[in-house]
Amino acid sequence: MDNLSGALEKLKLVSTDSATDNVESCLDCMLKALANNNTEASLKIQEMGILPLLPALLRPQSSCTPKVANIIAELAKNEFMRSPCVEAGLIPPLAQLLNSSNQEVLLQTGRALGNICYDSHEGRSAVDLAGGAQIVAEHIKSLSQNTEPENEKLLTVFCGMLMNYSNDNDSLQAQLINMGVIPTLVKLLGIHSDNTALTEMCLIAFGNLAELDVIKLQLVEAGLVECLLEVVAQTVDGEREEDVAQLKTASDLMVLLLLGDESMQKLFEGGKGSVFQRVLSWIPSHNHQLQLAGALAIANFARNDGNCIHMVDTGIVQKLLELLDRHVEEGNVTVQHAALSALRNLAIPVVNKSKMLSAGVADVVLKFLQSEMPPVQFKLLGTLRMLIDTQAEAANQLGTNGKLVEKLVEWCEAKDHAGVMGESNRLLSALIRHSKSKEVVRTVIQGGGVKHLVTMATSEHMIMQNEALVALGLIAALDLVAAENDFVGASLVSVLHKLLSDERSAPEIKYNSMILICAVMGSEPLHKEVQSLAFIDVVSKLRAHENKTVSHQASLTEQRLTAQS
Repeated sequence: MDNLSGALEKLKLVSTDSATDNVESCLDCMLKALANNNTEASLKIQEMGILPLLPALLRPQSSCTPKVANIIAELAKNEFMRSPCVEAGLIPPLAQLLNSSNQEVLLQTGRALGNICYDSHEGRSAVDLAGGAQIVAEHIKSLSQNTEPENEKLLTVFCGMLMNYSNDNDSLQAQLINMGVIPTLVKLLGIHSDNTALTEMCLIAFGNLAELDVIKLQLVEAGLVECLLEVVAQTVDGEREEDVAQLKTASDLMVLLLLGDESMQKLFEGGKGSVFQRVLSWIPSHNHQLQLAGALAIANFARNDGNCIHMVDTGIVQKLLELLDRHVEEGNVTVQHAALSALRNLAIPVVNKSKMLSAGVADVVLKFLQSEMPPVQFKLLGTLRMLIDTQAEAANQLGTNGKLVEKLVEWCEAKDHAGVMGESNRLLSALIRHSKSKEVVRTVIQGGGVKHLVTMATSEHMIMQNEALVALGLIAALDLVAAENDFVGASLVSVLHKLLSDERSAPEIKYNSMILICAVMGSEPLHKEVQSLAFIDVVSKLRAHENKTVSHQASLTEQRLTAQS
């Protein structure tokens, strides 16, 4: 560091000197110090007031210029140096150097600007003001065809600079898109796919840009997908770390593009699109990353009924089931989660449910009941719930499966995982509502599920409250004697009293609560509880309710309560 201090003092004296040898030796000393301990050397350089001297040294014709730009690039690796670099007025002269024809000057200048822009609002604003991004975009356009190693290095630096410039900034990203960088970057990816660093840089840049739906469509129309498929084909069997990283980035980006409705539909092409077919071929792949991307892509294609119906009719379910079967024992959790997501989405259209049940989806999904992973538990519950919707036979079959009901009751208490808890309650209710079967009701009572349905009736989500009340009404109608003790133990009657007294309760909640009150009157202990809570007062007020269904049911309930008092 003593050497550095001496060199910095000397630089203060000679920076205005035209004898470049003196300046060069000082710069060499700075670069050496930065290489040894960047943070410490940067602090020293800042403390000794060297930054304001650097703009004068960034002269286009000077042989020192590349070294000065290199020093700035090294300094700006430190977050605490980026704002001081801007304040020292380094951006305008650096932006001017982008007009140089010297390869080394361009390389070091690109590095310096890219590092100053990294995660720095001040840096980006200053580069924007100096018009730096526009010049870099033009360079990339004119250099894109050249595959010489030195040129590819420069392209990689320039792409990195634009990425740092626009990352997480919608207006700067929009500015780059208006400059026409998307077709240029797609072309770059196609021409330079053998260059790992440049390919990775392009892929990350696309990942940043593809957050906006309108951009997703532009990227698809510019031919990015074909380039991504090429990257996947080149790296799928690669052993190198960079191959694995590129495969992941390219396949993840493919899935991201499918999150846009228009871009997804364009690539689906009625199920006949070549891209759609290629993605399908990823599912049976031996590569976990491709299996994952393939399953996620199917889940994204399955975002409207037409696509779902087409995919089920063309045998995709079988591919997903085979994939899941490969991941039952010691399976990859992310692949399990993705494949279950795809099946859940495919099960939404009514016409698909019976076809998927016949294909054995429920049996394969049940194999994952042993999973300890909440995301997998959540998806498997959602898939089963979708499958049995309106399917009485399947609801009956699953609802009399003691092991399943036991697991649902256990997960209804998973307080650390609200999603799993909610889905378990909803599936328990759905088994009763869609089967309307006394056997299912018995299985749920024996498994200890009644108290959870009573708790579910107090949920903050109206849809869940309603599902619980309908299921409880069926339990009371089909086997009140068996459920009586559980209803008493779970304070069902006082829960219903609260729901009817609460002015915020929705009309359907009030209606179903009154239906349930009438249904439990056949039980002596429950009848006594109803009488002790003065239900008649609450119900008689509801006769004046603005909703006709509620007011009519209130009259009927009042008559029933009066007759049995």
